[in-house]
Amino acid sequence: MEVRLATARGFCFGVEAAIEQAEQAVREHGAGHVVALGPVIHNEQLVRKLQQAGLNQSGDLDSIEPDQVLLIRSHGAGPETLERARARGLRVVDATCVLVKRAQTVVRQLHEEGYHVVMIGNADHPEVRGVIGYAPGVTVIDHTTDLETALPYRERLGIVAQTTHSPAYVAEVIAKILQRPYRELKIVNTLCLEVTRRQEAAMALAREVDVMFVLGGLHSANTREMARLCTAAGCETHHIETWAQFEPRMAAGKKVAGVTAGASTPEWVIDEFVRNLQAI
Repeated sequence: MEVRLATARGFCFGVEAAIEQAEQAVREHGAGHVVALGPVIHNEQLVRKLQQAGLNQSGDLDSIEPDQVLLIRSHGAGPETLERARARGLRVVDATCVLVKRAQTVVRQLHEEGYHVVMIGNADHPEVRGVIGYAPGVTVIDHTTDLETALPYRERLGIVAQTTHSPAYVAEVIAKILQRPYRELKIVNTLCLEVTRRQEAAMALAREVDVMFVLGGLHSANTREMARLCTAAGCETHHIETWAQFEPRMAAGKKVAGVTAGASTPEWVIDEFVRNLQAI
């Protein structure tokens, strides 16, 4: 089978930095002494690798001992988490993605400037939960939200978005907001350019092949969004984590396959998948 790879795929700089910081912290402080409040990134293979190295990724802030180190994962955390950690005298290693940090700063600044902050994103995503902690009363909406009931009327709105969303998705939601009579909207682009590049490359490839394979964590927001965009481009698309989830029916009758990967997918997962797919 002919296999074509997306020109932009896999690890982004934020994920690479978070993994390096986690591994460095374990080396410095020892296995079992570094605790993250959840998976450092949304990729099961790397989560297991870090666990085997001695990183605890299922910690609770109240259960961290004074001799342990708190690792803030790539998705960031709200200010109350950091304040509680400082109050307990815990050492903190901050692996928050720099673009998530920027979104946190923007939300705080918008509130200080008198805007009612609106975040376009998934309210259950850890990045969103952390970012909205930087201003009181932030409204979280997505394209399925009923704006009439969910978005209270304020004359001045400050709008940001979850970093992993696509520009088209965010534009769709903003267009709905613009249909309502707000006196002023201030929109700050908090989207990740690396994620956007991967989305654009995936959609371009989806238009050239018979089937698309999007590799990455099933809980990864940026990977799920990439799979959605490939499907929307009119290509049969399969979102799977590794070659172990591949089924022959997925490639049956297909001549050319496209492969891309989310921003938290390691290169070895991509390489293994491509080798096996080429052998069909």
